[in-house]
Amino acid sequence: MALAFDEFGRPFVIIREQEQKTRLRGLDAQKSNISAGKAVARILRTSLGPKGMDKMLQSPDGEVTITNDGATILEQMDVDNQIAKLMVELSRSQDYEIGDGTTGVVVMAGALLEQAERLLEHGIHPIRIAEGYEMASRIAVEHLERIANKFEFSATNIEPLVQTCMTTLSSKIVNRCKRSLAEIAVNAVVAVADLERRDVNLELIKVEGKVGGKLEDTELIKGIIVDKDMSHPQMPKHIEDAKIAILTCPFEPPKPKTKHKVDIDTVEKFQNLREQEQKYFDDMVQKCKDVGATLVICQWGFDDEANHLLMHRNLPAVRWVGGVELELIAIATGGRIVPRFQELTPEKLGKAGLVREKSFGTTKDRMIYIEHCANSRAVTIFIRGGNKMMIEETKRSIHDALCVARNLIRNNSIVYGGGAAEISCSLAVEAAADRHPGVEQYAIRAFADALDSIPMALAENSGLQPIETLSAVKSQQIKDNNPWCGIDCNDVGTNDMREQNVFETLIGKQQQILLATQVVKMILKIDDVISPSEY
Repeated sequence: MALAFDEFGRPFVIIREQEQKTRLRGLDAQKSNISAGKAVARILRTSLGPKGMDKMLQSPDGEVTITNDGATILEQMDVDNQIAKLMVELSRSQDYEIGDGTTGVVVMAGALLEQAERLLEHGIHPIRIAEGYEMASRIAVEHLERIANKFEFSATNIEPLVQTCMTTLSSKIVNRCKRSLAEIAVNAVVAVADLERRDVNLELIKVEGKVGGKLEDTELIKGIIVDKDMSHPQMPKHIEDAKIAILTCPFEPPKPKTKHKVDIDTVEKFQNLREQEQKYFDDMVQKCKDVGATLVICQWGFDDEANHLLMHRNLPAVRWVGGVELELIAIATGGRIVPRFQELTPEKLGKAGLVREKSFGTTKDRMIYIEHCANSRAVTIFIRGGNKMMIEETKRSIHDALCVARNLIRNNSIVYGGGAAEISCSLAVEAAADRHPGVEQYAIRAFADALDSIPMALAENSGLQPIETLSAVKSQQIKDNNPWCGIDCNDVGTNDMREQNVFETLIGKQQQILLATQVVKMILKIDDVISPSEY
């Protein structure tokens, strides 16, 4: 490690406990960082595209996840290297911002790093490479704007949205019923979207899953599902035009906050106490009946006596409903959450056209459906599947599809998928490189080569000859000057992505290029790594 001497030749220490630290400097540091980034990208490379493979990850407590979603794979991988953690965060930020394209962004960053390594070996300074990448990414993003198409859709014509969501779902395990799932996702988003403000609140879409049934049984419910059953088995299971009282106070006698003791020494006193308690319950149930409630949903439990009374007074009730669900029920039914019985008024009741209890298969699992609500802004997607892993993976796929639909409502420009947009950008960047004098043009050309890595990976995963396929598509794009020729992953027999209906959102693609470039610039600027050595 660095040892320095003063003018009298006495050594002095610069870094504390330096013999316990390892240090990489200059090119070595950059190369080790680049190889760490490439290693992460290589893992995800095989799961890109419609024919991509899935990864199986086992957590320390033995839970198994099978997934194709880049962000999920990296989250669960438990990465130790600092640079690899940057890649994990890269895919996470793509997930938060766009929701889709989490695998592609890491593959892209890996390809940029690989190209940068070659340039470093040629002796080009890392800062010049970073600047060249920055210029190239700007050219690519502007070019995407130029080749993008506007998609016109309305609340009645949602076909364009469904097509784009199908592209997202085609790379997932659920691709055999991608049409129905895409329609469910789009209908859910359109139901909660504010089309004037072009805004979608995904909090209002609840995704529930239940093991059993088959994937085709997945349905969209214009209302809320609660994973509870009626508090008494003999309560009615089907209530029409329900008026719902939403309570956060328990159906129990009040407990004094002080420490207290009641001495009961005669039978009369005990009877008296019991009557008082019963009267208290009576008043509670009567209050609910007086305001006209036909269903009580309560956050806490009830006493058995209260349950019995509710049952006799013909007032169905659901207990132990979670806070988030209560809020969604309140939003959907237009009711108010009532914290005390004294505050119950008819205006605070929620209204729903139908409340029904549904049981599944031969198990005792029952769920309560609250449908035809006054305010249909809250919807639920209810997923069925053969096992828990399948349901979890479907939830992740649906999340991606919901995000894509939301992005299209925000900005309705699309580019063509199947690597078509990347190849087109690559050609544009390559052409622009000649206009830049100086060393940066090498970096700009390298960026163009890196853009080709996504269509290459797509071709490779589809079992095609990667270089042959890519060069054929590229020459076709140059010859016809059309930016919608892509890799024919599904073996349809045409490279025209318009015919195959393979679309991606413009903002998703731009974000991918910008984020990947930022992370690569950051990695290239690191030239000294000091880390505690492993003992």
